Amino acid sequence: MSHDYAEPAKWSHNRVEGKLDYTSLLYIPAKAPFDMYNREAARGLKLYVQRTFIMDDAEQFLPMYLRFIKGVVDSNDLSLNVSREILQNDPNIDAMRGGLTKRVLDMLSKMANKEPEAYAQFWAEFGQVLKEGPAEDFTNKEKISKLFRFASTHSESDTQDQSLDAYISRLQEGQDKIYYVAAENYNTAKNSPHLEVFRKKGIEVLLLTDRVDEWLMSHIMEFDGKSFQDVGKGALDLGDLETEDDKKAQEESEKQFESLIERAKTSLADRVDNVRITHRLTDSPACLVVNEQDMGAQMRRLLEQAGQAIPDSKPNLELNPEHPLVVKLDQEADEDRFTDLVGILFDQANLAEGGHLEDPAAYVQKLNKLLLELSN
Repeated sequence: MSHDYAEPAKWSHNRVEGKLDYTSLLYIPAKAPFDMYNREAARGLKLYVQRTFIMDDAEQFLPMYLRFIKGVVDSNDLSLNVSREILQNDPNIDAMRGGLTKRVLDMLSKMANKEPEAYAQFWAEFGQVLKEGPAEDFTNKEKISKLFRFASTHSESDTQDQSLDAYISRLQEGQDKIYYVAAENYNTAKNSPHLEVFRKKGIEVLLLTDRVDEWLMSHIMEFDGKSFQDVGKGALDLGDLETEDDKKAQEESEKQFESLIERAKTSLADRVDNVRITHRLTDSPACLVVNEQDMGAQMRRLLEQAGQAIPDSKPNLELNPEHPLVVKLDQEADEDRFTDLVGILFDQANLAEGGHLEDPAAYVQKLNKLLLELSN
């Protein structure tokens, strides 16, 4: 049927009678095909009408995000002279497509609940393709989202084995958001400075490292009544998770470092949208944060690598008022030296989130200059 001689991960045989009369035999392969990420490759089910073979690769019976499914569908309601054009315009096909899609999602849901080890193998092979689902199938968005698996700070492992239901079950009292960070790889994500306050408060954060992840998050928006929040976007707002002492300390720091903020804005005017004091950091001196409505850093890098045009935008530089380097920066009287120091903090924050320096040689030159001054 599919020239795959390995045992399938799962299969389902089903007969539907009533308004529509058809039989389906669906397989989930054990391994992903080599052309799975080629959306133009041949896909679909083998179509029979009244047990007479009609065509290979009838793609109208399953959505694109389930293109890895192999199988056969035999209908008694279609004409023997059916064509691809007729399939596209037949309302019966839409009903069959909905039923077959539901059958596949139910099969995956049962595997996830009753055979977690088998589902983990399935996710490793086909998870990234399944993540295309919410954008293509709004009707089944919630059901598809329950099938997702992510790495998170809860497990401290790069294995994508945490479901959104499991995350919801571990929410802290007063937590109304699902927090996540997107990065190019697991090490960059787990060591992101944006996670420091979340670790301090014991708040779980999803670590998203697949290329499709940031695009995915722009389509699911919420799960089980909880909205998703990128910890690298916008000003930090922990809502009820912030104490009155936290808010008071933030206000006092903003007043104390007003002059530092103005000087940093002037020095970095061409590189940042804003400079502000933050309490999202505990160990790092600075981090970069994009505005709430701007494209995330990971997505910008992916589009740049693909040669796509991207809108102009500048990040915000957030400074940790309790870090010795920031305190020393505030005390620096020499404006040229101040400019070098704040520029180095900006570049370090860029590197920490997986970014690339526009002028690495200038960064090294500034760093060497400061090292020489310290050694004298």
